Amino acid sequence: MIPRWLLLLGLPAALAAAPAAPPPFVFTGPERAASTADGGLRPVVGGQNIQVYRANRTHPANAEKLGHTYFHQPMLAWWRGRFYVEFLSNPVGEHQGAGSTWLTSSADGVRWDEPRVIFPPFALPDGTPTLAHQRMGFYVAPDGRLLALAFYGKPPEPNDGTGIGRAVREVHADGSLGPIYFIRLNAKQPFANFTPPYPLYRTSPDRGFVAACEALLANKLMTGQWWEEDQLDESGFYTIRGKAMSFVHRPDGAVLGVWKNALVALSRDEGRTWTEKQFGTNLPNNASKYALTRTGDGRFALFLNPTNRLRFPLAVMTSDDGEHFSQLLTVHGETPDQRFAGNFKNLGPQYVRAIAEGNGTPPDHAQATWVTYSVNKEDIWVARVPTPITGRAAAPVADTFEADAVGALPAGWNVYSPLWAPVRVVAAGGAGHALELRDEDPYDYARAVRVFPETHGLKAAFKILPRQTDARLEIELTDARGNRQLLLALAEDGRVWVSHEGVWTDNGAYRSGEWLAFAYDASPKPTSDRGDLFLNGHPATPRAIGPTEATTTVERLSFRTGAARSRPFGGRDLSGADEKAPAASFLIDDVVLTPVSP
Repeated sequence: MIPRWLLLLGLPAALAAAPAAPPPFVFTGPERAASTADGGLRPVVGGQNIQVYRANRTHPANAEKLGHTYFHQPMLAWWRGRFYVEFLSNPVGEHQGAGSTWLTSSADGVRWDEPRVIFPPFALPDGTPTLAHQRMGFYVAPDGRLLALAFYGKPPEPNDGTGIGRAVREVHADGSLGPIYFIRLNAKQPFANFTPPYPLYRTSPDRGFVAACEALLANKLMTGQWWEEDQLDESGFYTIRGKAMSFVHRPDGAVLGVWKNALVALSRDEGRTWTEKQFGTNLPNNASKYALTRTGDGRFALFLNPTNRLRFPLAVMTSDDGEHFSQLLTVHGETPDQRFAGNFKNLGPQYVRAIAEGNGTPPDHAQATWVTYSVNKEDIWVARVPTPITGRAAAPVADTFEADAVGALPAGWNVYSPLWAPVRVVAAGGAGHALELRDEDPYDYARAVRVFPETHGLKAAFKILPRQTDARLEIELTDARGNRQLLLALAEDGRVWVSHEGVWTDNGAYRSGEWLAFAYDASPKPTSDRGDLFLNGHPATPRAIGPTEATTTVERLSFRTGAARSRPFGGRDLSGADEKAPAASFLIDDVVLTPVSP
C-alpha cells in the first residue's frame, strides 16, 4: 500500500510505489584504512611495486631530456608482447606550463624503455601552450592496431569542456609512431577560426587507421571515458556523465561502471543506456580514481585509495560477482616524501589504472593483475598483484632463491623497488643466488617482505651479507597491522643494534663481505611474548627480546634499507634529490620461517 503522505505530495502512484534500486556496488568487509602510508592493512601476498620513471630536474632520463617534475595520470595496455604505459607531464605543477603526453614500454614490466613525448604541446592563439589531459590512453582496434590517445586542453583547466580536442596516433610494433590526428574536436573551444596543427583522422591515407578510429568512436564504453573533457551532453554522443570512468563486465552480462566521487551505475546494452548513478555503498570517496578489472581466476578487483581524505595507500577489494566486494588489502603501502613542490601535487600512490577490457591480456594474466599509478604526482609506477588476491599466506617459508633467475624479482615476496633502490635476485659467488637490496636513492629505500602464516609461535632464520659498514638495513617481524615484535638494524655506525621493548642495545660490530646468521625462536609461552635471538650462533643482548610494539601474533618478515616511515610530507623541494647517494648493498639468503603451535 502506498503511504498517504507520498500521495499528498502529488507524486505519481507508480513512482511513489517504486522502491529505489540498491546501488550495484557494496563493500561488506570489516577493514577500514588508517591514515598511514600502508593504511594499517594487510598487504596482498606477493604484491610487487616497480618504479617506471623517477622525476629528475637536472639529469632527466627521457628522450627529450625534459627536466619536468610533474608526472601523473598513467594508462596501461598490453600489446604484441609488451606493456605500454602512457602518462602526462608538466614542467612543475598540475595545469601549469606546456603539458605533454609521454610513452614507455617494457617486455617484462620490470625494465622499462626511456620514455618519450608522443603528444607534444602547441601554441594557442592567445600565446599560451596547450595542457595535456587524458582519462583514456589506449585502444586496441578490431584489426589489432594499437591507438594511443590524449586530450589537448587549455589553461587554466584542460578538462573544463573548453579544450581543443582529442588526438590519436598509431603505435607500430617496431616502436615507431604514426602521424598525429584529431579524432574529435571540441565544439566549445573558444578560438574562432583556429585551425589546430593536426588534421582530422578522416584525412589519413591509411584506410585501416580510419576504420580503427571509427570503431573507437562507435564504442560507447571506451568513449564514455571522454565526457569530462568534452562535456557535450546535447550532442547525443555521450550517454552518461562522469569523470574517469572504469568498467567491467559482470557474470550476468551487465557492465558495472565506477566514476570519481564513488559513483556507480549499470549498463545492460554496452554503454548505450545506464541506470541512474548512485553512491557505492561503503565506497570511499577522495576524488581519486578507481580501477575495475576481472582477475585471472574469474573474480573481480577494484583498486582504489581507501580513505575519504588521503591518496595513500593504494589498496584493492575483491568480489565473486562484481557487486558485493570485501577483503580490503594494501597494494602499494610506501610513500616517500615528495621531492619537488608543485601545484596540486597530492601525496601518495594514486590515479590507478588497470588494463581496460579489450586492451590486451599479458601472458601471466592467470597468475597476476597489473596496474599503473603515479606516486606524489612525480613518479610513475606499476604493480604486479598475484592471483588469487589474498592477504594470508598458506605455507611456511624456506627460500634459497636458487629457483629464481638472476635479475628477476623473487617469487612469493612483496617487493618495493624504486629505480635507484632496486630489489633483485643476484649471483652471490659460491653462495649461489641471493636476494639483493641495493640503495642509491637519497630519499627512498628498497624493501622486501615475506608473508608467512599468522602465528603466535615462530622459528625464524636468515642470513645477511652487508657490502659496506656505513649504510642501514632494518629487519622487522610484524603482525597484520605492522606492529613490530622484533626490530633489528645493521646501522650506519657498523654495529648491529637490537630493539628491546623500544630501547636499542648494541650487539657488536659487523664486517663488510661477511655473512651474519640470525636465528629467532619465539616458541609459544603462555606468560610471555618475548623471543630468543641468536647472532652467528651466540645469544643476543638481551637474549630474550621484548616487542617494540605490542603483538599477539606475527605474519611478516621485512628487510628495508632505511628507517620506517609512517606517512609522507611534501610541498618543498628537497636538496640533492637529483643526485645518487653512495651505493649500499645487502644480500639476503636462506630465509626460513616456521610457525610453531603451542
